[in-house]
Amino acid sequence: MVGAGPTGLFLACELALAGVDVAVVEREAVPSGQSRGGGVNQRSAEVLAMRGLLDAVTERAVPRESVGGHFAFLPVPLDARPWRTRYPDGIMIPQDRLEQILETRLRELGVRVRRSTELVGLVQDSDGVEATVSDGRVRGRYLVACDGGHSAVRKLVGADFPGQAGTMAAVSADIELASAGETVPRTVGHISTMMRPGGGYWMMLHPLDGEGGRVAGYRAVFGGPPQAALPRTAPVTADEVAAALTAVHGPDTVLARLRWGTRFSDAHRQLAQYRHGRVLFAGDAAHIHLPIGGQGLNLGLQDAMNLGWKLAGVVAGRSPEALLDTYHDERHPVAARVLATVRAQRVIAFPSPEADDVRGLREIVMDMARLPDGNEYLAGLMSGLAIRYDLGDPDPLVGARMIDLALGTQDGVTTVSALLRAGRGLLLDLDAPLAPVHEVAWGVDRIPARVVGSPVGTDVGAARVLVRPDGYVGWVGREPHERPDAALARCFAGSAQEAPALLG
Repeated sequence: MVGAGPTGLFLACELALAGVDVAVVEREAVPSGQSRGGGVNQRSAEVLAMRGLLDAVTERAVPRESVGGHFAFLPVPLDARPWRTRYPDGIMIPQDRLEQILETRLRELGVRVRRSTELVGLVQDSDGVEATVSDGRVRGRYLVACDGGHSAVRKLVGADFPGQAGTMAAVSADIELASAGETVPRTVGHISTMMRPGGGYWMMLHPLDGEGGRVAGYRAVFGGPPQAALPRTAPVTADEVAAALTAVHGPDTVLARLRWGTRFSDAHRQLAQYRHGRVLFAGDAAHIHLPIGGQGLNLGLQDAMNLGWKLAGVVAGRSPEALLDTYHDERHPVAARVLATVRAQRVIAFPSPEADDVRGLREIVMDMARLPDGNEYLAGLMSGLAIRYDLGDPDPLVGARMIDLALGTQDGVTTVSALLRAGRGLLLDLDAPLAPVHEVAWGVDRIPARVVGSPVGTDVGAARVLVRPDGYVGWVGREPHERPDAALARCFAGSAQEAPALLG
């Protein structure tokens, strides 16, 4: 594994959970300490719950009002509750805190990140990949690139990374304020309330820490004429941040310290292929775009969730290598959709000075977002809850996320997410007598259960449900006698070859 950001750390956790021997190398000597991604969306919150990480994330989250999501910063809250999620608001957590939680879990699983270790070369053959790093060599059966938008692995492999260069420039920075004017937010509300123009600049400003109005740390994202004129590699300076703060929030808002700052653009690119032989790509190494709404962080976490159980199954010998091809087949369209959505938001949120017609577009989109169906559509799009993989079955449940129902089992009341914490697949028998759990095939556990009352509903309209380790439905049986043999093979072998015989 190359890269110890959220994607690499979470993927390493998935592999270690499955008993796979994994090595993680990271060029940087210490964690970045940067807030970067603004938080985890509703689907990523579900993903973290499936691995027992959500409580730790919630404990370190930034307090925020329950105000809904957004599309292009428009002042229309998006309501994710119709998607039957337990986490309709997502969770605001700075990226550095999330990385700390993931690295702690990784150490608990027996893996330590090899820091100050830079990848300088790699060679792959029919048996594996040999990576040359700054302190020696590492050999493994597969290598996964999670090393960000400037991926060294991508360059060494010569992977095609088509897309477009940026047309705008902006700054993201973590700062501390010596004093805050009246317009500076003291709490985290809807994102539209934290956006403010002034003096030719635009700025989003929100608290990172502190409570009771005693806020020191803030995240500032801003752009203006000076940023448009500076090269991408120019260091972000305290004077630059101070000028933007004064322009937008007035002279009473005074910068005390610049913790860190970086420049970004609206460049967007996506790998043509996520798999190059025994080298696979995830997170920003596979796709980059304008950082709006934390989409990049969440894409990476969900890339890792999709790839982790598949790679573990192949390494363990339970699944054929062809299963790895389904990672590209499923995740490439998801990222392509996000890139298209981000580009649309870019036009609405940051129109060029001469684009007066965008005002009309903004009004139309806001009107649509105020309609229940339009709001639900945009909420599903931005939250990741609407993702449905094409698994070759027209049933609307197949390929969609499994609702985190409360279930009564022989061992008591639990939830779907709790049953997925071991990283194994589930065959839920919802119409059979309660009985002990047993493995059926492909690392899947058969669990007789009864749906009980829960905030997300009491029914899925099926007697049997096959749930993949990443929480997506692989098959449904409308009748108790229906068998998932072919679906098991399709989900866990990558083809509809004959599966091992199942019990009942």
